[in-house]
Amino acid sequence: MGEEDKRNKLDESPFTFEVSKDKNVFIFWRGKRVTILKEKVSDRFLERIRNTDQKEAQLIMAKVTGNFKRGNEKNK
Repeated sequence: MGEEDKRNKLDESPFTFEVSKDKNVFIFWRGKRVTILKEKVSDRFLERIRNTDQKEAQLIMAKVTGNFKRGNEKNK
């Protein structure tokens, strides 16, 4: 894993995902939906995440969501 998670934020498991009946993948960050993957992209995602451990799965979801945080989010 190395350099990707220097602050160990992925140890908190902020990402989750759900698969719908039509094979769309909804990725959530701390309970908020941030990305929807459809068709070939969702198939590739499910194939990549199938045999991974929790931390690797978190890293895959973080990379798939991209840079959705821009610094203007409000803390609750």
